[in-house]
Amino acid sequence: MSSELFPPAPAAADARLRAVRPHDYARTRNALDGAVTGLSPYITHGLLPLHAVVSTLRAQHGLQLRDKLMQELGWRAYFHHVWRHVGDGIFTSLHEGPLPDAVYSRELPRDIVSGATGVPVIDQAVRALYRDGYLHNHARMWLASYVVHLRKIHWRAGADWMYAHLLDGDLASNHLSWQWIAGTASRKPYLFNAENVARYAPPSWHSSSSVIDTDYATLDRLARSPVLTVTASGDHTTVVAPLVHPAPPAHAGVSVPVPDAIAGRDVWLVHPWSLADPPDGVLPVAIFDLDFHQRWPWSEQRWQWVMQRAQAITGVCWIAAGHELVAALAAARSVHGWADPHLPWLADALGLPYPQRPFVEPARHCQSFSAWFSRLSGFADAATPAQQALF
Repeated sequence: MSSELFPPAPAAADARLRAVRPHDYARTRNALDGAVTGLSPYITHGLLPLHAVVSTLRAQHGLQLRDKLMQELGWRAYFHHVWRHVGDGIFTSLHEGPLPDAVYSRELPRDIVSGATGVPVIDQAVRALYRDGYLHNHARMWLASYVVHLRKIHWRAGADWMYAHLLDGDLASNHLSWQWIAGTASRKPYLFNAENVARYAPPSWHSSSSVIDTDYATLDRLARSPVLTVTASGDHTTVVAPLVHPAPPAHAGVSVPVPDAIAGRDVWLVHPWSLADPPDGVLPVAIFDLDFHQRWPWSEQRWQWVMQRAQAITGVCWIAAGHELVAALAAARSVHGWADPHLPWLADALGLPYPQRPFVEPARHCQSFSAWFSRLSGFADAATPAQQALF
């Protein structure tokens, strides 16, 4: 379904961007059928760099920092700001939440993974995640809140599970969003109830007479109690969780590196976070870091999406450990492309530049989005020297 919802092609990405209606987005974005942009898979995979999205929306609609769409795009930029400052610290609690980390289980219960909790909003969200590789942001928040605060599952277990199935999975955005829900990256836990679901979701998601059909004071007490009082409610239809894989499918045409294939050539690196069309005059080479994907496996749906796009760009697709890719790329006359924090060795070992940031950000680490956003100096319009000199 993901390729139908989000065709992996620049034309589809551009069409999505042209279709954005900022006023409608601001008015309806919380509803599951609202005018959300659907840009996140294309931003994550580099078909629409965030800076280009921000610049285009400003040019088309005259948006300013205060506009709701810019604020929401700012969350992605902010989460990467945190990642730059704390590194792998995003994978541990930034501070204690409502309860100590030790209170929470590190394993997702079977009823959650199989969409059989008996709470319609949760079970529908799990089914949509598996079917589409995508969830509306509100559905992600509801699912995470239920997992952490009512089922007492550590946010990291939930974040790892969701990341593996999301087409637009971005480690900073996903894991720090879970921390924000959990209250380990925010001042209080995010809670929701059946009334909230009924306001923003279709009838099949409504959850009256379930555990969330209560007031916020009760939900807050449950979130702050170390006693697990919520479990699955009876027998319900289950779904089979899709398998996740540490490498592309065997038939995807990916091989170990062959240095002779690029000897003396000017190479442009294609990778899962840089799937835009390469410039002319270079040999595109798609690379997949085996070390990364063994740590962070993907669903078959995401692999198929990424491989379809990579193979539309090039027939040279390599998979190996990062240091082996670096060694093989030494055969090229030059190596160009974009770095990404998912693969930091692209910058550290190959000297590739990071894409330009969309905003002029504070240099100092800001521990909240509001502090970061209030310190933005404006939009970053000018290309960096590294970008100007790339070709």
